[in-house]
Amino acid sequence: MGKINHTCLERFLRYVTYDTQSSEDSTSFPSTEKQKKLAQALVEELLEIGLKDAAMDEWGYVTATLPATVEHKVPVIGLIAHMDTSPDVSGENVKAVIHKNYAGGDIALSSGVVIKVDENPALKEQIGHDLITSDGTTLLGADNKAGIAEIFDALHHLVAHPEIPHGTIRVAVTPDEEVGRGTEHFDIKAFAADFAYTIDGESLGEVEDETFCADTVVIQITGVNVHPGYARGKLVNSVKLAADFIDQLPKDGLSPETTEKREGYVHPHIINGNVETTTIKILVRDFTLQGLHEKEAYLEEILAKLLSKHPRARADFKIEESYRNMKFELDKKPRVVEYAIDAVARAGITPKKNIIRGGTDGAKLSYQGLLTPNIFTGGHNFHSRQEWISIQDMQKAVQVIVNLVQIWSEKYKQ
Repeated sequence: MGKINHTCLERFLRYVTYDTQSSEDSTSFPSTEKQKKLAQALVEELLEIGLKDAAMDEWGYVTATLPATVEHKVPVIGLIAHMDTSPDVSGENVKAVIHKNYAGGDIALSSGVVIKVDENPALKEQIGHDLITSDGTTLLGADNKAGIAEIFDALHHLVAHPEIPHGTIRVAVTPDEEVGRGTEHFDIKAFAADFAYTIDGESLGEVEDETFCADTVVIQITGVNVHPGYARGKLVNSVKLAADFIDQLPKDGLSPETTEKREGYVHPHIINGNVETTTIKILVRDFTLQGLHEKEAYLEEILAKLLSKHPRARADFKIEESYRNMKFELDKKPRVVEYAIDAVARAGITPKKNIIRGGTDGAKLSYQGLLTPNIFTGGHNFHSRQEWISIQDMQKAVQVIVNLVQIWSEKYKQ
């Protein structure tokens, strides 16, 4: 393949200066217009790289095509990343800091935030690497601007080396992935890929083919509001009922802070309201549909018991589907994952087939007919002021992408 003259660091440092935080409260698409500022800059970069059809559509999706360098028929492969950052932590005025030749130990940021080795065992594998963090006042944005930088670096290399065999490659950068809306207006037919990969994972070598099944339970509790000075025997406070409901959730299990690996959870995510009406949004997660539905039934049972103690109160219980475990679909054509694992191994990395305790755009795309497993970026502590990424691991991700498109060409060579 030859040595790659990497551009991913420079691209990444440029991308994180754009505030692209998405919003869960917005009803527009994209949820924040500022995402389009980065989108337009990405279009210009793709044109500079040589992808002549690069464009942004009305929804903020950036797409482009790299033509095949082989004449034999090869499935069209999509490479996908998302431009938005999490609503949980500010992404405004990100100041990236490079810690060269990491020697081990805790990493103290200028804001007072400390990235501790005992909480980040992956740091023990980074001795001698150059690590990037924020200054601790914001997240970094490796989720998923690292993925964009890695895809664009791979495209840059492929354009510079037309002797590398590959089929047609389609590229997409999506908005609003972090708020679960990344594929809301994504036109799979127009994208015209046969298979795709999101470059949106974490640790070096990981290929992820399994996500949570995810729903959001929305409970609206309606009480009775009267003047508090004359409320005896009349007032039913929906805020107190909501607090009572949350208090009945398990303290030692079924929550994000007490579960790991294949354990699911219920997570009170948002609560707002007043005496008369209070709304609770609860994230429900499990790797199986049966487990998901059992947790939803459990929540409904708690609500029914609460209402039985307060007959004058009313409640609405609604389930909003988010995404499903993409493994159910990916197992139908296992070569999509197998080729990614091969691409990792060819980069001299031990492949790690892993699960995602979350979701990606790929989960929804897989159910819409575009099988889309997930490949690592090298990032850690996403959605956090303690986010960090290794420059060397980013470069390995680029190598994996280049390997991957070659493997598809090899497998379909006449």
